[in-house]
Amino acid sequence: MNIHQASSQYESWLSARLRLLPADLRLKHSRMREAAFPFFRATYYRWARVWPEVCAKFAVGPRVLSVGDLHVENFGTWRDTEGRLVWGVNDFDEAYPLPYTNDLVRLATSAFLACEELDVPPKLAAAEILRGYGDGLKAGGEPFVLGDRSTALRDMARHRLIEPERFWKKLRLLVPLKKRPRPEVIEAIQSILPAEKIPLRYAHRIAGLGSLGRERYTGLGVWLGGTIAREAKACAPSACAFAEGKAAAPIHIEEIVRRAVRVQDPFWKVRGSWIVRRLSPDCFRLELAHLPHQRDELYLLHCMGWETANIHLGSGSSAAILRDLRRKPGHWLFKAASQMREQVLEDWREFSI
Repeated sequence: MNIHQASSQYESWLSARLRLLPADLRLKHSRMREAAFPFFRATYYRWARVWPEVCAKFAVGPRVLSVGDLHVENFGTWRDTEGRLVWGVNDFDEAYPLPYTNDLVRLATSAFLACEELDVPPKLAAAEILRGYGDGLKAGGEPFVLGDRSTALRDMARHRLIEPERFWKKLRLLVPLKKRPRPEVIEAIQSILPAEKIPLRYAHRIAGLGSLGRERYTGLGVWLGGTIAREAKACAPSACAFAEGKAAAPIHIEEIVRRAVRVQDPFWKVRGSWIVRRLSPDCFRLELAHLPHQRDELYLLHCMGWETANIHLGSGSSAAILRDLRRKPGHWLFKAASQMREQVLEDWREFSI
């Protein structure tokens, strides 16, 4: 099956489970043609189907609740109940029980493809991700709370907070909906507001790549003199269920977040078939282009590996994973990610014709 057939079949499978927006899907396809990295981010359904074949030697190991669609731009910040700034994985839409190697290979592959933003040799990038992952497992995990320690990661995350008015200006430019969203959307958004009866105006927001095409609503209002924003995004079973030929599968989003070594975001929850969260300059996905030009990229990759361990420790045995890692051949992650990079590039070239 080629990439065009896979994309068509996946969108048909997904449309049977939620409402898809044709205009957003056309935009998604356009962005997929622009470069290999956005194509990679937008096509987890393809990865889920081909990686067990392309990387058969490495697509094994202890199974954990995995992020699935892990990549170098699936990290962000939020505030915990103490108001502390926290950094970690930002999106769990594709969470699914998989060999722990899936997340590591996908993360390393994304680093290889994000060459315009990450200036790190592939072999070194893979080694640093793996070192961070091993260090996290051995330590029993530890969340990244950035409020009370001066680290390079905190400096990188705080760079995103420069000129927060730009963030709010962009949200205010969203075109209000002519009709209010369905009652379940409004109820989901209102469930995470700081007070009752805050007037909101609702807009459809175009964001992401993997989820582009799904309904995504933003509610904007003013509370105690400042702008607040909340988002509701439609959720569906992981594309892994599609890859395995399943008509139905559990949604693991809440479970993976609850079980991970993690400082919870009090404004994030799954409400019915909607994921709702707070949006603000400090509660947002971090794009590599938003980070300072002078940054410690090896340290960033090490932290990403460690955070992957934080997620896996919620459902896997660190001892079993470490034993399996010791049995792996040298530079296995670099070799596996290199194979997947070539597969992604082949699919992207075919899709872009």
